[in-house]
Amino acid sequence: MEALDSLGEPNINDVEEEEEEEVHYASGPASKLQPRAVVSKARWNDEMGMAQVVVQKGTFSKSTGIVRSGNLYYSIEEVLFLVEIGALVLLDESDTGLSLEDVYVNMSGGKYGCCWEEFRAYRQLKSLGYIVGRYGIPWSMKKAKSNCESISSQGCPDSDEAVNLESEEIRSVIGLFNEMQINEARPVFNVYLPNSKFRKSSPGDPCFVLCFTSFMQTYEANSFAKVLQSSSKRGYPPSRAELEALEGQCRSIPLKFCNVEQGRVSFFSFDKVELPILD
Repeated sequence: MEALDSLGEPNINDVEEEEEEEVHYASGPASKLQPRAVVSKARWNDEMGMAQVVVQKGTFSKSTGIVRSGNLYYSIEEVLFLVEIGALVLLDESDTGLSLEDVYVNMSGGKYGCCWEEFRAYRQLKSLGYIVGRYGIPWSMKKAKSNCESISSQGCPDSDEAVNLESEEIRSVIGLFNEMQINEARPVFNVYLPNSKFRKSSPGDPCFVLCFTSFMQTYEANSFAKVLQSSSKRGYPPSRAELEALEGQCRSIPLKFCNVEQGRVSFFSFDKVELPILD
C-alpha cells in the first residue's frame, strides 16, 4: 500500500510557475474565500451539470475545464474549487451571483457526477499542483476533429454533419454525466503531474487514474451545517475481480484508490502478491 507522498514527484519548476494562482488556497473542510484582483465568471447550466465560462481571467483555463464548440465548461468540482479560492464567480441562468453555500448545496446532492469524498480528493490533488480531469470525458474535441479531417476520404461525416459534431459532443457529455454512478468501484479522475506545457488537445496519458469504491451515503441537503458534516461514509476494499476489471478499463494505466475518513484524504494502490505453494 502506498502513502500520499508516493503519488508522483511534481517538477518543482512547473509547480513554481503555477504558484501565483495556486498558493492562495488553504486546505480544510471549508476554506475561506481569498480576495483576488482577477476573477473569472461562469454561468451554471443545470441540464449539463456544468458551468459555462463567460469571463475568463488568469491561467486556470490551461488545465481546468473542457472545451466544446469554442466554449469552456467547468464541472461541479472545478467550480467549487475555484469559488473556494476566490478565482471564480458563479452565476445562475439569470446571471445572479451564487454564494459559496449555494455551490456546497449543489455538490451535496451528488447528482452532477461528483460527491463530497471525490471533491475532497480533487481539492487535495489540485492543492498539490496536479492536473485533474474527469475520467472518460475528453478535455477537447480538437484532436477528434483533426483525425476526422485526416480520414475524410474514408467516410468522415459530410460538411453538415461536421458542423454538428461538437454539438453532439456536448450532448454526449450530458449523457456521460447522467450515467455516472457514485456507489460502485469506478475510475473517477485522470491525474497528470504538474506541467506548464500541458495541452488539452494532446494531454497524453495520465500519471494515474484515481478510483473510488462503494460507500454508504447519508446526505441531509436541507441543513447546510449537516451537509458540511456529512463525511462519515465508509468504503470497502475493491475485490480482485473489480481490480482486474478496472485495470482493463483503464488500459493498464496505474490505478490509485482514495479513502476519505473524517475529512482526511488518503491515497493508496495495490500490488499483486503471490503466496508460495506449501507442500
